[in-house]
Amino acid sequence: MSEQLQLLIDRIQPLDEPAKQAALHHQNQLTKPPGSLGLLEDLAVQLAGITGEAKPKIEKKAVIVMAGDHGVCEEGVSAFPAEVTPQMVHNFLRGGAAVNVLAREAGADVICVDVGVNADLSDPNLQSRKVRKGTANMAKGPAMTRAEAEAAIKAGADTVQECIQAGYRLFSTGEMGIGNTTASAAILCAFTGLPAADAVGRGTGIGDAQWEHKCSVVRRALEVNQPDADDAIDVLAKVGGLEIAGLVGVILGAAANRAPIVIDGFISSAAALTAVRLAPAVKPYLIGSHLSEERGHAALLSELELQPCLHLNMRLGEGTGGALMFQLIDASLRIMREMATFAQAGVSGKDDGQ
Repeated sequence: MSEQLQLLIDRIQPLDEPAKQAALHHQNQLTKPPGSLGLLEDLAVQLAGITGEAKPKIEKKAVIVMAGDHGVCEEGVSAFPAEVTPQMVHNFLRGGAAVNVLAREAGADVICVDVGVNADLSDPNLQSRKVRKGTANMAKGPAMTRAEAEAAIKAGADTVQECIQAGYRLFSTGEMGIGNTTASAAILCAFTGLPAADAVGRGTGIGDAQWEHKCSVVRRALEVNQPDADDAIDVLAKVGGLEIAGLVGVILGAAANRAPIVIDGFISSAAALTAVRLAPAVKPYLIGSHLSEERGHAALLSELELQPCLHLNMRLGEGTGGALMFQLIDASLRIMREMATFAQAGVSGKDDGQ
């Protein structure tokens, strides 16, 4: 591991326990039975611990969409051609993708980063941090080198650092990369030993025969590369993706800056598991958003011990679930700031014999 990456990891500190206790104490004074708002209350306490403020107010939030291509698409694992990746990047930049719409609804910005698209992209709104033009075919050998994996992690962390300097304090992971559900399934199998058939999903909407083939491709990638489950960067480099590595950096960078990071769907959760295996201290900074329909996502969430708040049968990715989650986070924080206490409302609490 590079010294720079180790320094980033070393910046991640435990949550602020006094702030969490202050938030919990305040919640128990609000005009409701304790715990009656469920996960909204848990969120508020977690956010207090992350930010160090009992009643934080977060105004600037962003979905960071990391984009990269996958050499494994040569194997025919997707219903869409690889050319869709750069085309969708342009769609993000024009504001026409689902994540753009949902981010606007949540009052958030979408920041698109090219960390590994197999095309020459130029746009004033695109952050270009390209490490290489797509990964190699992991079914034939490593997707990338360790140095490239670490460079992509740095790209994600640098993106967050610039966002922090611009006043952003809440982030969600987002991604674009045809073939990335194949890489994510391989990451899940590498870390957990789960059989490919339990990790591989339908991705872009493939049929039964193509799904069977996709499973065999994942098995072949694991056999060819023999990723070391005890070495997160080895797993990432051998069977991961550039945009997945970029998201690992986004997650580490957010935690290092005491900023909450919302985890979107299957691909984002594969990045989160990689980040946690690399730096266990990052775990309390993660917020689950939704349970994807993609096979294997529930297993990833279980490994991460993350509870999804939304069950909407979604499997688009892009950061769509994260953008929706922003609105629940806003609601959680507004309750803390605006809901009356029993004393303020003149309402008898249970200590008054009620």
